[in-house]
Amino acid sequence: MGKLKGSFSKNIKQFVMLIALVVIIVLFQALTNGTLLKPMNVFNLINQNAYVVVLAAGMLVCILTGGNIDLSVGSVVAFVGACAGTFMITWEWDPYLSVLLCLLIGILIGAWHGFWIAYVRIPAFIVTLSGQLIFRGLTLIVLKGLTLSPFPRAFMSLSTGAIGNFLGGLDPGSGLRNFTSLLIGLVLAAGVVAQQIKRRADRKRKGYSYDSLPMTLLRALVIAAAILYFFWILANYIGTPIVLITVGIVLVVYSYLTSKTVMGRHLYAVGGNEKAARLSGVKTDKIKFLAYVNMSFLAAVAGLIFSARLQSSSPQAGMGFELDAIGACFIGGASAYGGIGTVGGTLIGALIMGVLNNGMSIMGISIDLQQVVKGLVLLAAVAFDVISKQKISLPFLTRLFRRRRQAEA
Repeated sequence: MGKLKGSFSKNIKQFVMLIALVVIIVLFQALTNGTLLKPMNVFNLINQNAYVVVLAAGMLVCILTGGNIDLSVGSVVAFVGACAGTFMITWEWDPYLSVLLCLLIGILIGAWHGFWIAYVRIPAFIVTLSGQLIFRGLTLIVLKGLTLSPFPRAFMSLSTGAIGNFLGGLDPGSGLRNFTSLLIGLVLAAGVVAQQIKRRADRKRKGYSYDSLPMTLLRALVIAAAILYFFWILANYIGTPIVLITVGIVLVVYSYLTSKTVMGRHLYAVGGNEKAARLSGVKTDKIKFLAYVNMSFLAAVAGLIFSARLQSSSPQAGMGFELDAIGACFIGGASAYGGIGTVGGTLIGALIMGVLNNGMSIMGISIDLQQVVKGLVLLAAVAFDVISKQKISLPFLTRLFRRRRQAEA
């Protein structure tokens, strides 16, 4: 129990947000009469919110460097989508070459932002706000205010639809339509259990603190059960969305990057204390530059995903996307001051945002009220982060006041 309490206290915000996610899902499942977790709705929920997870992973890297945010990502999503539409629909270029060019455009945009932020030392807020205006304007110029559609089928197949049912289904009476999805869930669940046990063994071998074996197994089994249930739902529809592969790759890569690499440690060091990190030999300017290159690259990925889902390039694409990404990071435990945050927590934050959007839409709640609710959730998450870090408690202030009164007397 002592180790359980210690683990909870070290990761209190992630635990609180995870509990909040479960409560929100149960609440909307009840309020929507079971519609929220219907297989078709879960499938659509993934497709509708994949771009939020991708953007949030990039935004987390920016926030880790010192609480900086990128306000341009929504406009970059729209601009990359406009370029993709122009290349593939108007000019009829090869879809695969067009995708590579769009990703290169995203990298160049990130280099533009990173140069001004890291080396000229203009505040990130100003540079990315400028980028928001520039690339929104360029989107309108490229599209001439029009919407381009439809995209070639080869491009659509990269991020729409579902993984084929290669292994067949079970008895039709069971409702299971795609056994391949269930197998994917079984493999991932087994991988999670193995990873948790291996992680505990590694920490024990290196002399680090580690959880008891029952605690490790309990955590692994809970996560595995959630994964199995998730893929069971998808198996009862048309299968696993193809875009989930892209999202999964992004999550695995950036989880490894932030927790297992030198660059990841440098990101946290810069966000924790930039001056100390520089004196320790960390190339802080380079880290900031790469953070914004990475952000725009992922914005390009999100732009391609979003354009494929809409099957068109629209001048209005990307409106408010930066707010969803920022909200997902802060709700998921990232600190507004930088240096704190995890990819897993960001995923939880993105899921909370997605479930809120989807649940309120099913209930017929107006968009304006949805914005109010999401704004309050974001404020509550950041307030919790700030309050939980306060080192001066009310009892401490009371004792300090009494001592001063006694000294004056």
